[in-house]
Amino acid sequence: MFSLILVISAIGGYLLGSVPFGLVITRAAGLGDIRQIGSKNIGATNVLRTGRKDLALATLILDAGKGGIAVLLARYFGGELAGIVAGVAAFAGHCWPIWLKFKGGKGFATYLGTLLALNWIVFLMVGLTWLIIAYARRYSSLAALTSSAAAPIFAWIWSGPLLSAACALLTIFIYYRHKENILRLLDGTETKIGGEKSQTGG
Repeated sequence: MFSLILVISAIGGYLLGSVPFGLVITRAAGLGDIRQIGSKNIGATNVLRTGRKDLALATLILDAGKGGIAVLLARYFGGELAGIVAGVAAFAGHCWPIWLKFKGGKGFATYLGTLLALNWIVFLMVGLTWLIIAYARRYSSLAALTSSAAAPIFAWIWSGPLLSAACALLTIFIYYRHKENILRLLDGTETKIGGEKSQTGG
């Protein structure tokens, strides 16, 4: 019976995570297909490139919310492990959504929403790390990479090995989804928060 709950949690989390809120919101606002501008990503950072901060904020909240809701529902019916499974599945759904032929976002907002539902202290530490790096270096991608790398450590300290292992798995996926950003960071062509590109060595 418990195995069935885990399977249902995984499927439900994946389907919820697959909802492409960034694409839905920008189309509803008459801005066309978000996948045709900027990074061609469906996440909040690319929505911000439309110039609509309100839509970017809404996308961020909804993308985070689907991870959090998946966790809360699964945990209510199946316990902590079911919640973690649902959160990981929601993250996978955002990155590889069935509705968009498995071409989705990079997952950091959904990662944060999952953490908020699982352990608010870990969420707070990861979010604070993101803010510090984003403010200091002005790269959203670098902030996501740095804070997600720290997440398993924070999870080990404030939760335990189970959440730490889940965070480690999600962090591996985060790095995979950001592989193009990593290359641009290394060669100095990554776009900073605010729009301009960095200069090599700067």
